[in-house]
Amino acid sequence: MTSRDALIALNMLPKIGPVRVRRLMDSFGSAEAILSAAVHEISGVRGIGPETAEIIRSWEERIDLTTELREVEERGLKIVTQDDADYPEALRQSYDPPLLLYVWGELKDVDRHAIAIVGSRKTTHYGTQTARQFAFQLASSGMTVVSGLARGIDTHAHEGAVAAKGRTIAVIGSGLGQVYPPENMALAEKIASGNGAIVSEFPLNMPPSKKTFPMRNRIVAAWSQAVVVVECPEWSGALITANLAGEMGKPIYAVPGQIDRPSSAGCHALIREGAVLVTSGNDILDDISVLPLQERVQGDEAARRPPLGPVEQMVVDAMENGASLVDELLHATTLSLSEINAMLLKLEIQGRVQQLPGSRFTLK
Repeated sequence: MTSRDALIALNMLPKIGPVRVRRLMDSFGSAEAILSAAVHEISGVRGIGPETAEIIRSWEERIDLTTELREVEERGLKIVTQDDADYPEALRQSYDPPLLLYVWGELKDVDRHAIAIVGSRKTTHYGTQTARQFAFQLASSGMTVVSGLARGIDTHAHEGAVAAKGRTIAVIGSGLGQVYPPENMALAEKIASGNGAIVSEFPLNMPPSKKTFPMRNRIVAAWSQAVVVVECPEWSGALITANLAGEMGKPIYAVPGQIDRPSSAGCHALIREGAVLVTSGNDILDDISVLPLQERVQGDEAARRPPLGPVEQMVVDAMENGASLVDELLHATTLSLSEINAMLLKLEIQGRVQQLPGSRFTLK
């Protein structure tokens, strides 16, 4: 067994965790030595009791390492440990780094320029649009958008980054074989196919739980240079991520909402406690003094818009000729339903199109 395989095995065991494994590594020197140690030797390490020692000693009866490694290879995934060059440096330097990461997609050096966008699973139209716009602006500037692939704000943040043809990292609270929520599988595939990566510290087939989501949140906070909270109530997992980032000394940004909306109460509380109020992605870039990796054009909003591609122009032309419903756009163009929806999302994020009640769209 290699040191890498032994570490994967330890990561798969229940009731152990990164902190205990690192403590054991300090005592035994290697993952292989931990797995081959006697129960009394393991339980003699500070903070490691008889129950944990017995779990480790009987590891072959508790997990199927061979199947795990085979499935990882068959699915085209990668396992990255702290000994690998592509393990994120921000995580390596954090207080409680994951032992390893299962990666679907590709991690790149540019992902060190990362901003987290988080918020509530239950969103308003305002929160949805704001998350998309912030993510589009940040990803267009060359920043990597990090979020948790959850319903609501997370989903729209990832979609905004993909629409900008930028980078986005989804850190999930389950194994990569149990992508959650399941309705985001298509989005996960799109991210992994060239826009970033889906990442998890959990064994391949671990389901999500109340324990795994806070663990996921610490990775999101540690990976990012700053955290943006777009919309959340007074009690939200997004606030956990923001508080963790604040404890790490990282900037916290919050988007204000209507003062009488409970959906924005968490953001307003963060602002009262010292978070920076922001109204655009450029506010964030300016505040943390990050030079975007692509030139930002100064001037009014229209001047900052990228030129229309041929497909986008086809949709705009159809709308100029009176098409406003998706069905009308389908008849007026040669595009499929998925292509129409993707173009409308992109044009909406760019500020060229506005969605009206009744699923109608109009040019702005």
